[in-house]
Amino acid sequence: MNSFSPMELDFTLIICTYQRSKALSRLLDSIKIQTLYPDQILIIDGSLDNETEFLLSKNQITNLEYYKVTEDNRGLTKQRNFGVDKVIRTTEIICFLDDDIVLTPDYFKNLISTYKTYPSAIGVGGYIKDEVKWFTAKQSAHFDEYSIDGYTRKLGSRNLFRKKMKMLSNDPPGYMPEFSNGLSISFLPPSGKTYPVEFFMGGVSSYRKSLFGDMRFSDYFIGYGLYEDMDFCLRASKRGKLFVNTSAQLYHLHEEEGRPNQFKYGKMVLRNGWYVWRVKYPNPSIAAVIKWNYIAFVLTLIRLGNVINTSQKKAAFTETLGRVAGWFSLIYNKPKMRN
Repeated sequence: MNSFSPMELDFTLIICTYQRSKALSRLLDSIKIQTLYPDQILIIDGSLDNETEFLLSKNQITNLEYYKVTEDNRGLTKQRNFGVDKVIRTTEIICFLDDDIVLTPDYFKNLISTYKTYPSAIGVGGYIKDEVKWFTAKQSAHFDEYSIDGYTRKLGSRNLFRKKMKMLSNDPPGYMPEFSNGLSISFLPPSGKTYPVEFFMGGVSSYRKSLFGDMRFSDYFIGYGLYEDMDFCLRASKRGKLFVNTSAQLYHLHEEEGRPNQFKYGKMVLRNGWYVWRVKYPNPSIAAVIKWNYIAFVLTLIRLGNVINTSQKKAAFTETLGRVAGWFSLIYNKPKMRN
């Protein structure tokens, strides 16, 4: 562990966890070997058992503080807000990591340095390695490919369909077009560069502490909190600049424990997706509304098709039912917008 330079920005790491003691242990092992180490590590545990507390009692980790929350503060956004309130006074940057992450050794060093390179930044996201296969090629990209900064990747079936229907976003990755359904952060290449965005993934995020003077994660996103990160980023991007530093790299191992069942997940995809769309565009045009609903319909059909072309038939069918239920619920019970 390296000692701090007086010129370094003080930063706190908040890890919200639920029923994932083994995954958390793996993450903490990768934090121990960081070339820049957090001034404070807050574990906010919403687990129903004591496995996480037992794990941490056996491992002495520098600067770590553990909090077990009750039902009133359980759930991703509630636990994050609870953690923000425990941050020490000297902290300038608050980092958030999901518990199923593993960091490369220079993650924090590269992430925090972004705030020095871009003093106007109010938030910086990290970069997930190896989720997408990129290659470099001199020739132009084929129709089923996407190119940026000399890197090329294949389009997935959903984005390929959107491209065929002329509904693929023309905005850069990390920006939401008027019909939503923009290019995700996974469309940024592993170039080592820093890119401006208006949203990034909450599980690999950081923000200036000053942002939390009058902002919090929305309590609309209960429990698992799908798209809570986009909601917060879209609101934050109205106040300042957000970036993703592709040299701040990590691995997301997609732990299955603690995730909602597929029906609930499918329902959240539609309802929460509608919610964050209206955070950015409270009054979209008729054309954008038609595009959003058409894409929702097509993606539901594609997910239903997974019943035939994947081995996880039950999960695909259950999620499809959830998507249909969520979609129809928007007719008579639209989500109420919150700050």
